[in-house]
Amino acid sequence: MTQLRGARLVRGGADFAVWAPDASALTLCLFDGRTEHRIAMTRHGEHWQLRVPGIRPGQRYGYRADGVWAPEQGLCFDPAKLLVDPWASAVDHRFLYDPRLGERGVETAALVPKAVIEVPLADVRRAPPRFTPGGLIYELNVRGFTMLHPAVPEAQRGTVAALAHPAVIAHLKKLHVAAVELMPITAWIDERHLPPLGLTNAWGYNPVVPMALDPRLCPGGMAELRATVARLHRAGIGVILDLVLNHSGESDRQGPTLSMRGLGERCYYALEPDGRLINDTGTGNTFNFAQPEVRALHLASLRRFVREAGVDGFRFDLAPVMARSPGFDPQAPIFGEIAADPWLADRLLIAEPWDVGPGGYQLGRFPDNWLEWNDRYRDDVRRFWRGDEGMGAFVTRLAGSSDIFGTRSRSVNFLAAHDGFTLADTVTYATKHNDANGEQNRDGHDENFSWNHGVEGPSDDPDVTARRQTDLRALLASLFASTGTIMLAAGDEFGRSQHGNNNAYAQDNPLSWVDWLGRDLALEDFTAALAGARATAGATFACFPEPGIWRRADGAEMTVADWESPHTQVVHYDARLESVGRFRLSIDRMARTVIVDIVRD
Repeated sequence: MTQLRGARLVRGGADFAVWAPDASALTLCLFDGRTEHRIAMTRHGEHWQLRVPGIRPGQRYGYRADGVWAPEQGLCFDPAKLLVDPWASAVDHRFLYDPRLGERGVETAALVPKAVIEVPLADVRRAPPRFTPGGLIYELNVRGFTMLHPAVPEAQRGTVAALAHPAVIAHLKKLHVAAVELMPITAWIDERHLPPLGLTNAWGYNPVVPMALDPRLCPGGMAELRATVARLHRAGIGVILDLVLNHSGESDRQGPTLSMRGLGERCYYALEPDGRLINDTGTGNTFNFAQPEVRALHLASLRRFVREAGVDGFRFDLAPVMARSPGFDPQAPIFGEIAADPWLADRLLIAEPWDVGPGGYQLGRFPDNWLEWNDRYRDDVRRFWRGDEGMGAFVTRLAGSSDIFGTRSRSVNFLAAHDGFTLADTVTYATKHNDANGEQNRDGHDENFSWNHGVEGPSDDPDVTARRQTDLRALLASLFASTGTIMLAAGDEFGRSQHGNNNAYAQDNPLSWVDWLGRDLALEDFTAALAGARATAGATFACFPEPGIWRRADGAEMTVADWESPHTQVVHYDARLESVGRFRLSIDRMARTVIVDIVRD
């Protein structure tokens, strides 16, 4: 057999292979209904392999691994646990948490989804990504974005297919969206503290295996994703997948044994010298990207989404984990392996450039062809409009954060994302209100650089409402005037609120679902106008137009003292470029306006 990983159909049957170097025995488990048929596998070096005749597409299977039980050494072999193939391309149903999944010696075949053997889709036609840096990325949660959409058929709501609905595409086109960024759509499991609270994970940042789509979000599997991507491409919209390649839902050692833990915890996950799981993710475990087999698994998942679905790029959650060995290495092997892969080298790559481990904040240190989420942009722009940040820091962010990225900005500028306050809540709440999450409001960020205009939460005071609306427009205008790629969280264009909850990961309900009937249409039209103006400027926003002159309100050229002064309220920038003509940027803090004017020759 040449296939060393996963399951592959061959003439007359299928090959199975799994990496489990510490196991003493591996068993393939084939399922026909509830009947389980077990076949011993053969060791070939660090892999276990088997060819089985008579296997057909749709066959359900799993593994059982035997070996030493010594959790303090990262050895957690328990043949009572049915294990999902890490290379599974599909699973037969979604993962559901059950405390028995973490109990030694307890049989779990009835509790764990089964991997399903599929015939791979033919490769898509190779094409450059449908996205140019400088464009608008629209971040959305597939389920939350479509669950309340009145035009989407009820049976289709909450699925990837819903994104191909003409009404959804019309809204994206109205905003001149260059690419949608889908929050995780691979199969995930609830964190173990959520079911007792009657809550579920709504965001998907707790995956189990990296390339199996979640059956609830994508019941049609890879074919459904492929069809949706193709429909969005025909509308000129790219598709970016938000992937969680930093940890798995097996969590800490009190968590469930579902797949990689049972095949060899110390091989797949990073361990301290004393055997404790390294927790650079804050979720209980961290993948060991220093291990070539771990990288091979995750590279294969990227490759599959490009080859079979045609996606344009990826956003990597807690991306420093991918380059840890154990510290962050800007020359880590994963970067070179992606760059050398013919299917991945030209894809759009976006890092969330921080994790919670030592030295985890790495903004500006990813490869030159990667974009990076810029939280400094979010915080400085919010602080400016709140009134506690000077003009200098604000303008630096609007001009592309050259202090971080140099003259060629790789910044993904955003003011709100799935994690944190919505944009409307940023000007409505001074503090978080996460009581619905069942953690006594301890979860979520405490410092949001938000403000409430003197009233916490909704207000009937027309003056308060007007000032909030003005500030929302100032924030949105700042975003669309910014150099670099920009990102808008779904619903922020029309004032979506989560009622002050800044960590709604556990709210799979109307609190986090986009309220299409209650949207602010005037604000939506304002945002669309900003988006249209930016879209007509093309590449102007990829790099800040220079050389030019910054001037005060009286026309005098700005000095260092002017930039540092808290009293500077108005600045203007004027530049002339052959490719653009006249570029003017005006910022008026008192009037709460940011205006870009581009006059072509």
